[in-house]
Amino acid sequence: MADDREPPPLFDDEKPDKKEDEDDLFATPNEAPKEEIKDEPASLPTEPAQDKASEDLFAADDDLFGAQNMQEDSAEPPKLEVVDDPPPEMDISGEGEEVDLDSPETEGPSSPAKMEPDSDSSPLEAPPMAEVLPPAKPVIEEKPKPTPAPRKPSMEKSKEEIEEEESGDQFALDIKVHDPGKIGDGMGAYMSYKVTTQCLDFGEEKKTSIPAFRRPSMTVTRRFSDFLGLHEKLSQKHTHIGRIVPPAPEKSVVGMTKIKMSKEDTSSTEFVEKRRALLERFLQRISLHPVLQMDPDFRDFLEQDELPRATSTSAVSGAGVLRLIKGVGDTFSKVTIKMDESDQWFEEKQNQVEALDQQLKKLHASVEALVTYRKELGISTSAFAKSTAMLSNSEEHTALSRALSQLAEVEEKIELVHLEQADNDFFLLSELLKDYIGIIQAIRVVFHERVKSFHNWQNAQQNLAKKREQEAKFKQTGKTDKIAQAQEEIREWEGKVEKGREDFEEISKTIRTEIRRFETNRVKDFRNIIIKYMETLMNSQQQLIKYWEGFLPEAKAIA
Repeated sequence: MADDREPPPLFDDEKPDKKEDEDDLFATPNEAPKEEIKDEPASLPTEPAQDKASEDLFAADDDLFGAQNMQEDSAEPPKLEVVDDPPPEMDISGEGEEVDLDSPETEGPSSPAKMEPDSDSSPLEAPPMAEVLPPAKPVIEEKPKPTPAPRKPSMEKSKEEIEEEESGDQFALDIKVHDPGKIGDGMGAYMSYKVTTQCLDFGEEKKTSIPAFRRPSMTVTRRFSDFLGLHEKLSQKHTHIGRIVPPAPEKSVVGMTKIKMSKEDTSSTEFVEKRRALLERFLQRISLHPVLQMDPDFRDFLEQDELPRATSTSAVSGAGVLRLIKGVGDTFSKVTIKMDESDQWFEEKQNQVEALDQQLKKLHASVEALVTYRKELGISTSAFAKSTAMLSNSEEHTALSRALSQLAEVEEKIELVHLEQADNDFFLLSELLKDYIGIIQAIRVVFHERVKSFHNWQNAQQNLAKKREQEAKFKQTGKTDKIAQAQEEIREWEGKVEKGREDFEEISKTIRTEIRRFETNRVKDFRNIIIKYMETLMNSQQQLIKYWEGFLPEAKAIA
């Protein structure tokens, strides 16, 4: 083994065959070399002086693996069988020579190569291990190569998921808007609402103290203009950087005028109840946002007993006129300012938002019609019940009169079921759809803010190019006294260009995060509401069946 010899040509000649099954390199040392040596015995050099040494060298090998070779002639040996037993093979081949098991010559496929000859190939001798390694190295290097490729994207995705988890909800706020009441008389009257907030452990139904709030449970009184003032403050601080601020309920001059001029108790009227539900949903939306829930204005709204009156929300004030003019200007800018979208993700999301908006509006109109029809059904059922009761009073037949009276009672109960289901149609489906239509409008606003940020960046680049052209003209005309000022302006506009680029990238990143959160919340909301709505429908049908089953024996009893 220590003598230098040329490697047997079977590795070069048989290389194409071995490439078809690279696992044969790790087969047992008695089969693969035996077949390869038998194919070309004449091409290998032999020395008579070493024939006997080769026979003595591998005699023990025949005894150890003879029985195994008989089985391997008819079936392929299992892969990686000899890798577990390199030390015994090394001991057999030693001639008083120490072998380092940690050296690269004893790893991988070199072990099978060392035990090539056996008793059948005694004229041959084992080639040196150093010369056998080169053909085996590519097999070792090819195995780890494919592993880094699939891991990279998964690591990148995990980083994004970690960032989203870190920016998730820090705590839970249970906010209820209740007890609406009218304060004052005449046109100076207004509606007030109680807002109760409880700080809960996230995912648990128990109160907890949060450092951001002074106490775990708070109850304050707010008027409608306070809600609009909160929305305005949050929009001014967060919309221009790409955050989606949930929409506040719209003002209704007609509805509030009826409330102000009415003399009767309006706490349970339909208009007030609808507005209360919308205000509660507005606050809950803000509390679920990981950034907006920590805003100081939002905390003050929930905690402080009294707030400065929001005068800018009035429709007839000077601020209201300015807001109207600004809205017209924004609408005009949306039409005139265009952007050649280069990001396919934003282009797809804008198309999806537009399609979703159209479908939600159609569905909302259908649900509103359903609410109206169901209320009309309740009113008609009530009229039918009254007519049936009157008929039962004038009926002379006792059994028939009793049956008609029972029918009138059943119809009155059914009327309540229809009206209750109409309320469920509105507060579960219609209110949710209207809320998401408003959120889509807020998404359009942040998309428009991104377009404005892009145009600010482009304008800064154009001004920078003009300043550089102006500097070049000064140098050509020899106006050295103006070059220093031109260079100062160039540095100033370079800073503006860099800031414009950073602002555009930041708002794009924020919008991506906001859209992902919107899509996640939208799926959860619709799933929960649809399940709850289906449960109300099933309960209504079960009540109707119960009422009619109770009336059936009375109808059969009519003789």
